[in-house]
Amino acid sequence: EPNIAFYARRHNVKPGITGWAQINGSRGGVSEEKMRMRIAYDLYYIDHWSPWFDIGILCLTLFSKRAYVNAF
Repeated sequence: EPNIAFYARRHNVKPGITGWAQINGSRGGVSEEKMRMRIAYDLYYIDHWSPWFDIGILCLTLFSKRAYVNAF
């Protein structure tokens, strides 16, 4: 699977307090499908990063119900 092959690329970015995968409801669980979705969201974030994208993610984290799905 191409997304899982690029898993290590996620380590090029420091972890934050929230993320693109989190606000899209892809959080928790270790099934292959859930991992594939989280990696796809993380790679999208890496490829499209901007200060405005980060601000948007922060705002959506506060107001999106999906951001809290499967929260631990």
